[in-house]
Amino acid sequence: MATYFDVHPDNPQRRSISSVVAGVRSGALIAYPTDSCYALGCQLGSRDGIARIRAIRNLDDRHHFTLVCESFAQLGQFVRLDNDVFRAIKAATPGSYTFILPATKEVPRQLLHPKKKTVGVRIPDHAVTQALLAELGEPLLSSTLLLPDEDEPLTQGWEIKERLDHQVDAVIDSGDCGTEPTTVIDFSDGEATIVRRGAGDTSRFE
Repeated sequence: MATYFDVHPDNPQRRSISSVVAGVRSGALIAYPTDSCYALGCQLGSRDGIARIRAIRNLDDRHHFTLVCESFAQLGQFVRLDNDVFRAIKAATPGSYTFILPATKEVPRQLLHPKKKTVGVRIPDHAVTQALLAELGEPLLSSTLLLPDEDEPLTQGWEIKERLDHQVDAVIDSGDCGTEPTTVIDFSDGEATIVRRGAGDTSRFE
């Protein structure tokens, strides 16, 4: 059964955050809130975590996993970007955007798009997510909590706990954080291509 954490959305309790992060470091798969919707997350190099996310969401090997980063400095360790792309992404973060970029060698091979060798990265504007990332000290490997054959992500912590009780190890409930996933911008060729219109305003990339 998943451990349930009721965490304040603006002032997350340090003890709860520390408990969740200790679990992540031990291989736990968590469901946690972001500034767009709930996500599944695990430690960066967790093969078991990746397999469990793929199973829950019924994903194929072309799915872009996302590295959820605390800061721009952390993001820069895992992707390559030129000056123009740097400025465009810097201006939009933190926020409800996922950027697809060429990965550096710091990214585990199993996370890369098999042909493009790209990965998704983002810096969320959510106090609970930021607290988790600060405590963890590295990105969370993540994927939107959108179940197969459903049109919208799950939005309530209690419902996630009820439906995924035996598939995840912990659920962080910080209230409703919306149903709209991130806007996805592909910068892998140096130019902005809008892959998915979501919670982030696309006008700055058009």
